[in-house]
Amino acid sequence: MFLHALGHFHPPNLLTNAFLEELGLETSDAWILERVGIRSRHTVLPLEYLRETRNRDVRAAQEAALFSNAETGARAARMALERAGLKPSDIGLVVAGGCSPDECIPAESNRVAQVLGIDAPAVDLQSACSSFCTQLHFLTGMRPERLPEYVLVVNMDNSTRVVDYTDRSSAVLWGDGSAAAVLSPRVPGRWRITETRLAGDPSGADKVRVPRIGHFTQHGAEVQKFAIRRAGETFLDLRAHYLVQHPGKGNEDVTFIGHQANLRMLEAVQRRCEVPESRHRFNVHLRGNTGAAGAPGVLSEHWDDASLGDAVVLSVVGSGLTWAGALLERTSAGTP
Repeated sequence: MFLHALGHFHPPNLLTNAFLEELGLETSDAWILERVGIRSRHTVLPLEYLRETRNRDVRAAQEAALFSNAETGARAARMALERAGLKPSDIGLVVAGGCSPDECIPAESNRVAQVLGIDAPAVDLQSACSSFCTQLHFLTGMRPERLPEYVLVVNMDNSTRVVDYTDRSSAVLWGDGSAAAVLSPRVPGRWRITETRLAGDPSGADKVRVPRIGHFTQHGAEVQKFAIRRAGETFLDLRAHYLVQHPGKGNEDVTFIGHQANLRMLEAVQRRCEVPESRHRFNVHLRGNTGAAGAPGVLSEHWDDASLGDAVVLSVVGSGLTWAGALLERTSAGTP
């Protein structure tokens, strides 16, 4: 499976640490930076709405939001299509998924396809924050002849709508964002997805939750330990696979992009896996936790960055509990 392009979108309203202090959360810039390393986050919600309500009613947040999931997903998709030199009419399948859909039905993918004017099958495949690599795992496992020439994968997560802004532990984490990828099973592109991983532990299904009508909750300390362990294992597994296939390469030749949950978690994985600073890419310090859009969003922001090297491992974790990863190798078409 070839990756032709990525796109991203983050809504303009910013939730800075100073803004969270203004809400009376009994926090400070120093406290937030020490614990999660996040300076700012984007939100689809009006700032005045958050000042007035602290988002106590998630149903009101749905109505107050300045963008729908489909609108933010479509903006990321347009960037990806433009980078790929394609039109919406070139897409033969849309796959979407994330953490907090607008509706139970129709599928989010149908809404994105509707906004873009894509006339093709559209389905959702989601495992919360690990959705992107889960989608890659299933798509790369399909027989190429059963897939169309081009597939659009979209991850839109506007989860600030389900955050309780009287809860300091949740409010400091979440930001809104979307990412989109254009894939092809046959047409060569800049990157090739050469290996994927997918694993899960459903006994932890209650550890991270967003009820149908209610706020996000998680068992923070347990989830942090789980994320560090599983993200590290997945990265090491895929890096080892790459090094076996390329005997002349070393650890310093593989770039790590992890689930953008918080910077301190990512730094712990980086230390455990002995990833050099030059091989770690992240945006959580400025974007917050954008759920399923996090890791692909980072890669999108570095789309033209030759210093990524020839191999990138995405290693992500999500509610479920689920963890997944993907090894991307640069092709001759993508050689700087």
